[in-house]
Amino acid sequence: MNEETKPEVIEEEIETADVAQQEPSAPNFADKTLAELSDLFQALTQSVDRMKRSKEAEAIKSAFYRLLSREKAAAGEDSMVDENAEVEENPDSPFSAIEAAFKSLYAEYKKERAEYNRQQEAEREENLAKKQEVIEDLKALVENQEDMKDAFPKFREIQDRWRAIGPVPQQNFRDINDTYQLYVEKFYDLVEINRELRDLDFKKNLEAKTGFCELAEKLAEDEDVVGAFKELQKLHEQWKDLGPVAREFREEIWERFRAATAVVNKRYQAHFEGLKERQAQNLAAKQALCEKVEAIAAQEISSSTQWNTLSREIEALQAEWRKIGFATRKENQKIYDRFRSACDAFFERKRLFYSEFKDNMNENMEKKEAIVAEAESLKTSTQWKATAERLIELQKKWKEIGAVPRKKSEELWTRFRSACDEFFAERDKQAKPENDFYGNLKAKKALIAEMEAYVLSGDAEKDAEARQGFVERWNAIGFVPFKEKEAVGAAYKAALQKFPSAPRSPRRGDAPRGARGERRPLSEKERLSQKYNQLQQEIQTYENNIGFFGLSKGAESLKAQMQERIDAAKAELAALGKKIRELVAAETEEQNG
Repeated sequence: MNEETKPEVIEEEIETADVAQQEPSAPNFADKTLAELSDLFQALTQSVDRMKRSKEAEAIKSAFYRLLSREKAAAGEDSMVDENAEVEENPDSPFSAIEAAFKSLYAEYKKERAEYNRQQEAEREENLAKKQEVIEDLKALVENQEDMKDAFPKFREIQDRWRAIGPVPQQNFRDINDTYQLYVEKFYDLVEINRELRDLDFKKNLEAKTGFCELAEKLAEDEDVVGAFKELQKLHEQWKDLGPVAREFREEIWERFRAATAVVNKRYQAHFEGLKERQAQNLAAKQALCEKVEAIAAQEISSSTQWNTLSREIEALQAEWRKIGFATRKENQKIYDRFRSACDAFFERKRLFYSEFKDNMNENMEKKEAIVAEAESLKTSTQWKATAERLIELQKKWKEIGAVPRKKSEELWTRFRSACDEFFAERDKQAKPENDFYGNLKAKKALIAEMEAYVLSGDAEKDAEARQGFVERWNAIGFVPFKEKEAVGAAYKAALQKFPSAPRSPRRGDAPRGARGERRPLSEKERLSQKYNQLQQEIQTYENNIGFFGLSKGAESLKAQMQERIDAAKAELAALGKKIRELVAAETEEQNG
């Protein structure tokens, strides 16, 4: 009995066969377009090895029809795709031509593949018949036990014939090889052959099998693990076709070959275990990206700035996705569909937002156009009081209306401002003595100067009374020219800021009062906090006003003045905040001390 029929050999064949079933997965085409998939399939059908790439062909076909179905659904067409039905020409469908072309390519390939498989099967059946004839000749040679001088050359000729025959059907492989090896062993073990010829044959077999061992050991160092494994399978087939070696070398040479085989097999198994681990890591990384995109897509977004910022975040996540390798074959398409769905949901919401935003801007434009039309119709009116009140009301409405398209914004504002200016300028010219607008302006400016020159006494109640006096005098002065109204009003509010508010009636939570019920004087911290809150309100008012001034023609100087006030108020606000913090820290230290 030689090494090919030992239990170790059978175990090695089973082990090798199990590993051989772990074939690499087909390429993933999830990121390809329909045109790219068609081009890939055409290139495959023109390659020399196209018949050996059937898995790749089927993977391209599956990817093509999945993508075709999704894109038809997105375009509003019937997404049901029958891969076997003829494509009806539809000039209105962008998919008709490319689907028909792909089906034609695939049909030709399938026809060629079927013919190729038929030929391969026929060749294997023919090879099986040839090998059965070789076994019959070998059986006859063993049973006749002719003179070994004549039998051995015949045996060599039978071996050469056997090796020259190609593969047989898979289901017949083991039986035909076992039968052949059985009669080879009978030939060597049962027939008395010429010792010199037998030893020479053993020597040649040992040299060949030593060469197989060396090749297998080199494969263990090959960087291409998958390619090395495939080459090892070829060596195993050749090993089986060789006869035995001398009995004293049989165990040693087989153990050497089996050891080299085990190294290659372990590297192959480790390669796929590592591949699975990397694919699991890739899946986890892609799941994390899906969660990020889904979280972004679920946010409440109310401004174009937010949409633009989050769009850039989504694009960055998409770029990161493309750097991650494939996940497992089972999960790769699912995780891609999940990521694509979240991205699509975000960008669909963005599209709807801008559509609604555009509608709102157009609606605002219609409202402002109506205001402009009314203002222009009133600009020549001589009903001074009623018209002035109506125009002021229109100005308030204008401020309440949201944004309009940029290309129309300045034009509408210029028309509206011009109509208002024209009316108020004419009204001011026609003013009666009791409506001395410019005299009122002069009086208000003088009052502002007096307020700015006023030095606070430090007595909150006294200063509040002074403030109330200034307010009453201001309210007693009549209207000023319209074009001066906003500037002088802003100056008045700025001058009023330094005064403490007038005392209010006591409420629950007010500061403690004296024995006779009077309000006790404010502490330094309370006075500064009160001033801090007032200053915050004034800054907000200034900033609202400056937005309105910025739209008017020739208002740059007014806008600059207002900005100076804002900057000064913010500086004062910061100083107040620092003083308040210092007072709080001192009080805390005193309490803890």
